[in-house]
Amino acid sequence: MKKGQIYRGVVTKVQFPNKGTVELEEGGQVLVKHVIPGQRISCLVTKVRKGRGEGRLVELLEPSPLELTEDVCLHFGSCGGCTYQSLPPKEQHRLKAAQVKELLEPVLAPYGGIEPVFEGIKASPRQFGYRNKMEFSFGDTVKDGPLALGMHKRGSFHDIVTVERCKIADEDYSKILHAVLQYFSQRGVGFYHKNTHRGYLRHLLVRKAAKTGEILVDLVTTSQELSGGAAGDKEPEEIRLAKERDMLEGMRNVLLSLVLEGRIVGILHTLNDSVADAVIDQGTEILYGKDYFYEELLGLRFQISAFSFFQTNSLGAEVLYETAREFVADAGDGKVVYDLYSGTGTIAQLLAAVARKVIGVEIVEAAVEAARKNAAANGISNCEFLAGDVLKVLDQIEEKPDFIVLDPPRDGIHPKALKKIIGYGVERLVYISCKPTSLARDLEAFLEAGYRVERVCCVDMFVGSANIETVIKMHYCGFSGK
Repeated sequence: MKKGQIYRGVVTKVQFPNKGTVELEEGGQVLVKHVIPGQRISCLVTKVRKGRGEGRLVELLEPSPLELTEDVCLHFGSCGGCTYQSLPPKEQHRLKAAQVKELLEPVLAPYGGIEPVFEGIKASPRQFGYRNKMEFSFGDTVKDGPLALGMHKRGSFHDIVTVERCKIADEDYSKILHAVLQYFSQRGVGFYHKNTHRGYLRHLLVRKAAKTGEILVDLVTTSQELSGGAAGDKEPEEIRLAKERDMLEGMRNVLLSLVLEGRIVGILHTLNDSVADAVIDQGTEILYGKDYFYEELLGLRFQISAFSFFQTNSLGAEVLYETAREFVADAGDGKVVYDLYSGTGTIAQLLAAVARKVIGVEIVEAAVEAARKNAAANGISNCEFLAGDVLKVLDQIEEKPDFIVLDPPRDGIHPKALKKIIGYGVERLVYISCKPTSLARDLEAFLEAGYRVERVCCVDMFVGSANIETVIKMHYCGFSGK
């Protein structure tokens, strides 16, 4: 095996998060991303170390026998948004379950292993059209090509694939995307170039509630001229602003004229002059309606803004939170529950009925404010939400927890915060994880401190992707060691 050479082989295994092992026809193994077990591919070897190589996919020579022959997204393979969409849901579950068990088994092996506590994967109620949020990027598919609006091309930082028939978002998203792309294409408005940092159009953020059908649309641009011309060719500020105002009003009118299944309740314009390739709010104005919409989960109503954190699969979130609520059900009346990394307080409010008091801690102040408003609107009075880093806020809370729920970001829990959480010695806790590698790492610390795993259940919140949510319930044995 030599670096820079192209080889052929069959994918025999895929580890989280989509690291495929390819057995080469010439002998040897190569790790390649964006593959599915059973596929025969060609790959370019980019690194060789100790007899194993790393490479990138060049061509799919033969599909896997597991893959679907129809009902696959038109953009699958070119768009970087989905990984396993060509697999039937049951095969996706089988693959993801194997990945989670492979990561957790070495950790749980000294304590009885993963099999006795693993309860499988719960499916999302929808396989397609489940997204309640899409962040589309402006760009071009090829250098100096026509304006594109959609998702990044697989493996590319610059190229954009216009996804007018994305299968994980419903038809309303496609209609909105098409209308906005056509509008700006006809007017010759340029996009923001990452290399030169010049240009106007950056992102189109669309959010739609599964239960209420309310839609929020946010156009994200720079503060530069619409033409994206050289810095020395600036128009007078009043002329530039007048042109921008006319252009934005035109877009608003186009969007409001669309015939949609849902209903647009807000159209926004957000400025973002950051060099980071991310949707960053540096000032938002309302072009129409309001800057929030409502969604409903398990009988509760939540107000969501353009930048609020909220699970991107509303119906899947109901499955996830119902699972978490079931795991916490024996917290019982009169107990104090900590909801750490509480976001907009969704879990805290769902747990309020089975606890005397729920204390939520979240570092994003806007999310905390939203949590307080939502709790008040839902008539929930036994939830308290605190803003700040979990590591610091825990020292400020006087009431000690009887039960702890953890839903940390993808990187898991900070080691110092983890030590404090374990130090409470609560009888039971629930850990909700969106990244099983981080979960496996944090779980080791809990087990060493005397906790034991009672139940493990996964929820397929992100159908077609390589991601999976995992919910773990643990109890404290009062001693450490195996």
